[in-house]
Amino acid sequence: MQNLSRRGILTLGAALGLAGVTAPSPAWAWSSAGSIAGTDTVTDPWKVWDDTTDPLVASLLTNGQVPAVNTAFESWIGNGDALPAGLPAELTAYLQRVNRLPSWADRTRLNRAGRFNRRMSMYLFLLYGLGSGIMSTVIPREARNVYWSEGGAVMKSRAAKTFTYGYDLSAPDAFQPTGHFVVTSAKTRLTHAAVRHLLPQSPRWRAVTDDQDFIPISNGDILVTFHSLGTYVHGKLKSWGIRMSAAEEDAYLHQWQVALHLLGVRDDFIPASWAAARQQSAYVLTPIMAPTPEGIDLADILLGLTSEVDLGVTRGFQREFARYVLSDRIGDWLKLPRDYPSRTLIEVGWPAYVAFREGLSPIIPTGFSLFDGFVRGLAMLFLNNGTSATYTPITIPTGNRAGT
Repeated sequence: MQNLSRRGILTLGAALGLAGVTAPSPAWAWSSAGSIAGTDTVTDPWKVWDDTTDPLVASLLTNGQVPAVNTAFESWIGNGDALPAGLPAELTAYLQRVNRLPSWADRTRLNRAGRFNRRMSMYLFLLYGLGSGIMSTVIPREARNVYWSEGGAVMKSRAAKTFTYGYDLSAPDAFQPTGHFVVTSAKTRLTHAAVRHLLPQSPRWRAVTDDQDFIPISNGDILVTFHSLGTYVHGKLKSWGIRMSAAEEDAYLHQWQVALHLLGVRDDFIPASWAAARQQSAYVLTPIMAPTPEGIDLADILLGLTSEVDLGVTRGFQREFARYVLSDRIGDWLKLPRDYPSRTLIEVGWPAYVAFREGLSPIIPTGFSLFDGFVRGLAMLFLNNGTSATYTPITIPTGNRAGT
């Protein structure tokens, strides 16, 4: 585990009152007419949490039942698996209600999304890892929530659990009985509820958060995370000229619609089209991105994980590629060192690499083997959950970051 290197910055930032200087979430004005619910109302998702899950998990934590639940969950992995024996009765009843696809889920579209994910796998793993993963560190609430929660102190394990969620979603059988994603979503939803109960008890988190309700991970926060993943990746694939049929684009969106529902997001907040998603993203994600001391530290740790495996490129190349897929503005926020020769190579070589891979150019570009080894290496890092080939279980936390 890489040691945190900016504790002094965090302490100084808090002392100077700098850690909390970011824009709060804007007043909500997005109409649910653009949602899968198709209604025309305006409800603030930052004031909506998870009434179905939160009281249950608070009770499990208060009664000291979570460690036994985590043990029981170790053997509960596949969507087709029976619920584990020995769970508290109220948890079993809850899982019987929520551990299933919504009535509006379309298995044909979900299966198509699985095939699309397989075809796009290297691009997806690259963008989820160096794009979305690093973008999460400039989403202030998300960075602070991760940093001050239990997983923030062991980011290698925390990142592996995030890889587990992303890998299970991207698997061709993600929503089938042989897949894992429905179960992974149920565990993640319970984890979110635990963090909502635990983080408000942390004085350090309360001192830096801009969440005036002091309850993290609202429906609005989950929507922001979706846009940093699904909407961002879809936009990048389009801008790179990746071949996608209308049916594939629709299937990829539908996969995320179901994923949001499984995490407890209300249907009237879930975009019904990519146009609605882009509109919502421009409204809820772009304006709130900003650097924080916590985010700078987390980005350094996450980028350090990619340096632990041989990707066939320099550390400077990896950081320049992160700048390339995000922006130099975000790179500057995160204090990523510049490597201008690598940037020139990326700006010239990456479009040529994509064009050749997509059959748009018959010419094998200079640097093809470098880019190919890089993306394949990142894909393997993703497939191995960021640490090893061992499945990394998602567990419900029982506390916050030590000392907070």
